[in-house]
Amino acid sequence: MRYPDTPYQHPTMPGQTTLEFDNVAHKGSISVNNGLFIDGKWCDPVEPDMIDIFNPATGKKIAAVSLGSRKDVDIAVKAAQKAYKTSWGLKCPGTTRGKLLACLADLVERDADQFAALESINVGKPFHVAKAADLGASISCIRYFAGWSDKIQGNAIETNETKLAYTRHEPYGVVGQIIPWNAPLAMLSWKLAPALATGNCIVLKPSEMTPLSALKFADLVVEAGFPPGVVNIVNGYGTTVGQAISDHMDISKVAFTGSTLVGRKILEASARSNLKVVTLELGGKSPTVIFDDCNLDQTVKWATLAMYGNMGQSCVAGSRIFVQEGIYPQFMEKFTAMVKGLGQATGDPFAPATQHGPQVTKDQFDRIMGYIESGKADGATVHVGGDRHGTEGYFIQPTIFTDCTPDMKIVKEEIFGPVSAVMKFKTEEEVIEAANATTYGLSACVFSENVSRALRVAHVIESGSAFINSAQLIDPAIPFGGYKASGIGREHGEYALTTYTQVKAVHVNLGLNL
Repeated sequence: MRYPDTPYQHPTMPGQTTLEFDNVAHKGSISVNNGLFIDGKWCDPVEPDMIDIFNPATGKKIAAVSLGSRKDVDIAVKAAQKAYKTSWGLKCPGTTRGKLLACLADLVERDADQFAALESINVGKPFHVAKAADLGASISCIRYFAGWSDKIQGNAIETNETKLAYTRHEPYGVVGQIIPWNAPLAMLSWKLAPALATGNCIVLKPSEMTPLSALKFADLVVEAGFPPGVVNIVNGYGTTVGQAISDHMDISKVAFTGSTLVGRKILEASARSNLKVVTLELGGKSPTVIFDDCNLDQTVKWATLAMYGNMGQSCVAGSRIFVQEGIYPQFMEKFTAMVKGLGQATGDPFAPATQHGPQVTKDQFDRIMGYIESGKADGATVHVGGDRHGTEGYFIQPTIFTDCTPDMKIVKEEIFGPVSAVMKFKTEEEVIEAANATTYGLSACVFSENVSRALRVAHVIESGSAFINSAQLIDPAIPFGGYKASGIGREHGEYALTTYTQVKAVHVNLGLNL
């Protein structure tokens, strides 16, 4: 199936948004369909409504997209069910699924500049960072799972001479996927690629704040040749579309990335409905543990990336920084200089020198500023930053707090912004206890040139990922997920395949008579 030459138009609602770019990073126009993508075509919601989309660097409206509802989710689920039974799932060989995913990765790579521009204007990411990091991660993820598509297999199990027993790893059928706003295309790829590789059909809800990348991506799904109904994208709010996906009786599995609070609601919805399988990648308050025998210059660079990458809007942000007292002064001198430099490189996401962009929305800006005020009120010291940057858009200065104590909100709660809390420690035992004193357990970083110590500490920190002398080097071949309140299940790697398949045991009688 291919799109017609002219985009679908509703008589009372626009069918397409065209964004004009004229800057050194990207020039030209990008057209994005602003409807719902269901059954391989664009359509308007059953109950027509729109939501405005803003550029966080300016605070100005740049587009409007259609808002779906529970009724639209029902239609999308029916389309996915039909596709699963007739053209996908067990009807489609793994080799075919792999070829389609590989083609999809090629198309994303072809349009990398356009996707990076959309991520910049809609999310606020510096263009060169979006292209190198987000687009690179998305393309490699889709290609990785394309390679797995024809390798979904079970095992033959020996029992006795009268029985043949084997297992099959079968898709769930229709899966719901709910992705966050901080890395729209990367999160879409993380969810979509393993689900399609294993033969599932998808009903996906992008964030209502940053839907443009997902809507552009839908065009490529058709261009790659996926059958209608295999991928469906329904814009909407979490309280409507997200809730409808979570408690839908014909959706067998839900994958969600977002806050722990919403993750709990999705689990509750699963329990109230059909006990659908749920995987959750949730919040974090990750520790960065720096020992006095580290490579200091490299550690400062990694710690800065771990904390301030994507303007601190990352679930793995190393926001609790523990520094052994022997190198605390030297670390703070170098860390301060680097963070101040980041502040000076804050600005227009399309400017080549920009390293630090705006927060995604005014609500997020206000939330982070509220945490900064809380830190001040609790007695922490603003060592760097702590204020708004400029007068336009939602920019916040990269901020360092010192003199922090474990009871402070800025130490306990996920801020999801460019705000770090730096604390001293003396002993290995002390810092392990402090690092684990959190309800979260998503990620951790350990810096030490003593390999035995680094491994020992990484092994006992309660987190789903531990990076030694590095940070945030997430790879599609390596599982990713959290302990404790940071989630359930794993994304990436062979582990992700198990979250999108269910195991069937087949017993074959070879001669046992009753």
